[in-house]
Amino acid sequence: MALFDSLFGKRRPQVAFFVDGPNVIRKQLSIDLREAKQKVSQYGDIRIARIYLDQFASDKLIEAMVNQGLEPKITTGDVDVTLAVEATEQIVNKDIDIIAIMSRDTDFIPVLNTVKKYGKKSLIVGVEPGFSVALKNTADILIMVKGQEQQGNARYPERQERDRREPQRERTEQRPPQKQEPPAQPPQQNAPQK
Repeated sequence: MALFDSLFGKRRPQVAFFVDGPNVIRKQLSIDLREAKQKVSQYGDIRIARIYLDQFASDKLIEAMVNQGLEPKITTGDVDVTLAVEATEQIVNKDIDIIAIMSRDTDFIPVLNTVKKYGKKSLIVGVEPGFSVALKNTADILIMVKGQEQQGNARYPERQERDRREPQRERTEQRPPQKQEPPAQPPQQNAPQK
């Protein structure tokens, strides 16, 4: 690699990008992962791009992640642990210069500290709302991606309009009163016979 660098100049940094799927891919948020990848690529060439999902991820979600250029990693255990282990493994990869993690929680602070300890750059992609200030203060590089909070049918404007025009009717049916059982009587003890 040194010969290549001397012939063609300094190479761009190489990035390993890891996404905490259950933490950032939520119905309440509207996250554009292409935008996040584009912002990360401003710091170097993305060589590894993975999203970690749990075993309940739908086939449609997995397909959508592949279509966005992310390699899905499905885990039956804790997604955070798998992501942390694989991100930490990249510390010894001589071809990776920056380890980027997209998450909102503090589970990855030890990973970021270890990355920095071994001389690599740490990058965090934060998502609002709910982004951890501790993550912000730990990473070498911070990128913020604004999530749009979705309420109700915000992704489906035609449903929003319908819901506005036709508010849900209150339930009018009543349950029949439940029959109350008399309190249980303690069993009577027979007096000992003389």
